[in-house]
Amino acid sequence: MKRTLKRGLLWTLLIVLLLVAVLAWRNWTDLMRFRTGGLKVYETTAPSMPANIARPAILVFSKTNGFRHAEAIIEAGRLFDGYAKEKGWGIYQTENGAAFTPEILARFDAVIFNNVSGDPFTPDQRAAFKAFVERGGGFVGIHGSGGDFGYLWDWYVQKLIGAQFIGHTMNPQFPQATIRIEDRTHPATKSLPESWTREEEWYSFDKSVRAKGYHVLATADETSYTPKGMFGKDVRMGKDHPLVWWHCVGKGRALYSALGHKPEYYSEPNHVALLKGAVSWAMRLEAGSECGALTPITPTETGEKTR
Repeated sequence: MKRTLKRGLLWTLLIVLLLVAVLAWRNWTDLMRFRTGGLKVYETTAPSMPANIARPAILVFSKTNGFRHAEAIIEAGRLFDGYAKEKGWGIYQTENGAAFTPEILARFDAVIFNNVSGDPFTPDQRAAFKAFVERGGGFVGIHGSGGDFGYLWDWYVQKLIGAQFIGHTMNPQFPQATIRIEDRTHPATKSLPESWTREEEWYSFDKSVRAKGYHVLATADETSYTPKGMFGKDVRMGKDHPLVWWHCVGKGRALYSALGHKPEYYSEPNHVALLKGAVSWAMRLEAGSECGALTPITPTETGEKTR
């Protein structure tokens, strides 16, 4: 009897292990996305670019070597495509990191990171992007573009984004909460109400970017929701919980917004207004800090080293 019971338990264990192995094999790519840096997929052949791209122009980048906000990426892409057509701007959307060369970036005025995750670039691609921003190119990062637990490129998280993501709300994942708009003079927030209540996957960071001198546009009111993450982790930041901010990176304008997890948020009027204003500002089409005059980027400077 005991021998039969043991044999039955062993067979059950083997079947469970086999099922786990099959699931892991079938979802291996997704599992690898959750490592620090995520997948190690790096393109080396640039995409075939249109011969003519109207100026001003935006490059919308949505590569995901980490977690993929698949539906949000699609809806955000539609939003930016429609906005560019409405304004008569040029636009090119890609997930190919090899588009980040001095020659290609010189054809654009701003780059939008549409829920980019993981480590998307080779060293040369990093250098080209860093030079583009520091010499006056615009940058707008959305939600997942600042939502990795670890980064392999210090400049990106510590300088361009400015803070390290530490977690987001869970149980519930998307509670209603109140956003306080601190600056209603900036193009991204000028049409927003002083107090804005909505649902979101609320991000938390290791520190407030205010200490670095970054300009905070919107903060989360932590008294309006419970800042608890996975397994009940405390992700409170306190009274100063920035969600949207901007700063100068060299001569470039950079803005990051932690909002934007669900696809339907990209048709939400206030959120749409925020993103449109952010992009126009990053392209220097709206008044704001000039961050210095533009400096041309030349192919001879691709060898710049970055961490």
